[in-house]
Amino acid sequence: MGVKKKKEMQVTALTICHQDLQTLRALADVEGKNLASLLLHCVQLTDGVSQIRYVKQIVPLLEKADKNGTCDSTIRSCLDILAGIYLCLSLKNPLKKVLASSLNGLPEFFLSEAVQSFTSRLQEELNTADLYSYRKVIDNISSCMENFNLGRTSVSNLLKNVLHFLQKSLIEISEENRKFAGNRIVQTQLMNDLLVCTRVSVMVVQKVQGFQRIHLNISSSPMWQNMCGLLGIFTKFLSDDDLLQTIQSTSGLAVVLFIKTMFHPPEKIPDLISSMLLHSVDCTSVPEWFLNCCRRLCGADVPQPALLFLCQGTLTMLDWQNARMGPRGEALLLDTVHVLFTLSSQIKESTLEMFLSRILASWTNSAIHVLESSSPSLKDSLNGNSSIVKRLLEYVYTHWEHPLDALRHQTKIIFRNILQMHQLTIENSDLATDHFIVELTESLLRLEWHIKGKYTCLGCLVDYVGVEHILALAKTIPSQILEVMGDQSLVPYASDLLETMFKNHKSHLKSQTVDSAWIDEWHDTWVSPLLLILCEGNLDQKSYVIDYYLPKLLNCNPESLSYMVKILQTSADAKTGSYNSRGALGALMACLRTARAHGHLQSAADAWGNLVTSARIKQGLIHQHCQVRLDTLGLLCESNRSTEIISPEEMQWIQFFITYNLNNPSPGVRQQICSLLKKLFCRIQESSQVLYKLEQSKAKCEPENEFTKQHPSVSLQQYKNFMSSICNGLFEALFPGSSYPTRFSALTILGSMAEVFPVPEGGVQTVYQLSHDIDIGRLETLIECFTSTFEEVKILAFDLLMKLPKTIVQFLDSEKLQGLFQAALELSKSTKPYDCVTASYLLNFLIWQNALPSSLSAYLKTQQVACEDGDKSAAVVERNTLMVVRGDIYYAGITGYPHTKE
Repeated sequence: MGVKKKKEMQVTALTICHQDLQTLRALADVEGKNLASLLLHCVQLTDGVSQIRYVKQIVPLLEKADKNGTCDSTIRSCLDILAGIYLCLSLKNPLKKVLASSLNGLPEFFLSEAVQSFTSRLQEELNTADLYSYRKVIDNISSCMENFNLGRTSVSNLLKNVLHFLQKSLIEISEENRKFAGNRIVQTQLMNDLLVCTRVSVMVVQKVQGFQRIHLNISSSPMWQNMCGLLGIFTKFLSDDDLLQTIQSTSGLAVVLFIKTMFHPPEKIPDLISSMLLHSVDCTSVPEWFLNCCRRLCGADVPQPALLFLCQGTLTMLDWQNARMGPRGEALLLDTVHVLFTLSSQIKESTLEMFLSRILASWTNSAIHVLESSSPSLKDSLNGNSSIVKRLLEYVYTHWEHPLDALRHQTKIIFRNILQMHQLTIENSDLATDHFIVELTESLLRLEWHIKGKYTCLGCLVDYVGVEHILALAKTIPSQILEVMGDQSLVPYASDLLETMFKNHKSHLKSQTVDSAWIDEWHDTWVSPLLLILCEGNLDQKSYVIDYYLPKLLNCNPESLSYMVKILQTSADAKTGSYNSRGALGALMACLRTARAHGHLQSAADAWGNLVTSARIKQGLIHQHCQVRLDTLGLLCESNRSTEIISPEEMQWIQFFITYNLNNPSPGVRQQICSLLKKLFCRIQESSQVLYKLEQSKAKCEPENEFTKQHPSVSLQQYKNFMSSICNGLFEALFPGSSYPTRFSALTILGSMAEVFPVPEGGVQTVYQLSHDIDIGRLETLIECFTSTFEEVKILAFDLLMKLPKTIVQFLDSEKLQGLFQAALELSKSTKPYDCVTASYLLNFLIWQNALPSSLSAYLKTQQVACEDGDKSAAVVERNTLMVVRGDIYYAGITGYPHTKE
């Protein structure tokens, strides 16, 4: 597996206008040590990454100037140019953030000059009249507000101008958007601009300190008029269904934020928003500016999306912490959830349903904040037996199987928050004995296990009240959940719930005892049902339990492996399994394979020496059930450490397995065998490199990491002998007349050997080379595979020959090459299609091995003399000619039309 190359960072270089460039040239000193020289050198670079290094030198240079107590005209001009550079950079350019971060460390002595420069440059930006340049200015306002002290101060200084610009931008962009109705490409960009402008408006109001005094301003002030204008625009957006719902959603946040900022006294804000949500605004008791701006939201015909996003704004923009809004805030909280319940029964559009679920989850979060310091009356309204909680549960039950994954996730949040809300409303600290919790648990357990939401909610209950509460009500719940793991659609939910349960149970039991006595109860509860499924469950159950549940159980408690092995070895004598059943032996091998693949066996020596006997391994390798044989082979071949050395005993077992399993009739089993053996070869290759390094350093293998204390050279020789032995056995299996499964397996494994152990290049050592075990007889055996009637055998044989070095052709003298060529020509005339295909592969082999008969080469060389293109070599002409002939022959083979000589 190759190492993924890290992608190089792309940074667009900064540039400045000609006038600023001339200024820097005029101010740069001869020594090149002042700020103007630094900036001049920086802007002349064309590489943005290099420019970052120069930008980081600005503040250190100014700190030196600060010691001299001077801020001369050169520094003032440079600060002005820096402000221009910052505002010219795009929002996503890393240079912009680097420059802002650097200027945050500007010495205090230069701050006033820097603020003046940034304010002046930003003012120029705000004066732009080009609608399609508005987005750049909006982005600059946004970046100034984000962790940039100079920028935030500049925006504060120009607050009136900024608000006016934002209002103007929203009006003109929305008007432009209407003009281009139907043009989706242009409208997409314009709506995105509207969305960003709305978000920036919210950001400015939230982060600029001047807004905390805005209610004191007279209504005729320009800033107040701009605020009213923006509020009116957001109210209009909120009710405009032609806009993107994200714009409407953000407008809902803006409306509530602006009302919170502008309305006085603040104690009446909850009542005002409640009246808006409930369509009960008293127009005679609200300020005139409010009616002028929000009249659309004061009637009885407020659209459902507008009402929904107003609820979102209410929950997001008001301060629910520590019950700061008092009883009126509590009333608003209850009014909001009732409005959401009403909307949930009316809204059918999927995107609005998604918004509603998130807002309802947000409401439960706000309720938790209020309940932490609320009045007793609110606690009565939000305990588990209240109508609000019952409706919340009804919403969860209705939507926990929703097709949208994100919406299902919100139901989980809502359910979890319901439990926390109830906990905050009761005096009893023991939730497990609470009537509501017991009743809720029992109702969930009564549901069918095919309901996916059941698993999620039970997992939340385990987190809050502990698994003992559930086990007390349903002791067999582990077995019940394991039973449904034959259904693939339920497996992830079931395995996650089981993991939550057994982890919680382990923590609880360990906290109750000081020794390891807890482990027996834990094993009886969680491991015993697992072993029963592995021994007696159906095929799908076993597969999914091994893939999903077993690794999680072992990760939680690796020591349980010894318990599993002990139980299964005891049962293996009585339940060895059969052709149709894996039995206890199959379960044992599956557990050991999973444990080793996930690193729970420090080395295979632990398994062979302490856990399982050699007899059991051999028993697994010859088991009647193919999956047991595969699991046993996987146990030997797979390891979480790619450099773990293979022991001589393992090599012996693997060689024994190969001998008797090449002829497996199942294509799937053959593929798995070949895949596992390729993993083994990769381990041999990688561990051999470690052994070579140890050999070079004359070091011994560490006993805690490897099988033996033998010298690395001994292990390397064992590898060579093992690979050669496998090669010998595979070529013996390729005798004439051998079956298709045997040939497929043998050729695939040989191909993996050639691929994993390539011809070494550049002095790299390799423990084995297949070409060293190839002689004339084996080369002829591979060529003989071309005569197979199975196309796949021909392909595998040809691919293997192509992986071998071209020097192998030396085994064939000119007479044999002539015979092969003649055979190819004769086969090409056959009326049998597969003979033509054989001829094609023979010719292809001769061509790519540069092994054409010398007589044919001489003939083609003679023909070449007469060609106009006399500068080409005979080998090129001969190859091109025969490639055409080979293609013609192959076409004849696949179409059934024989190749005939004219």
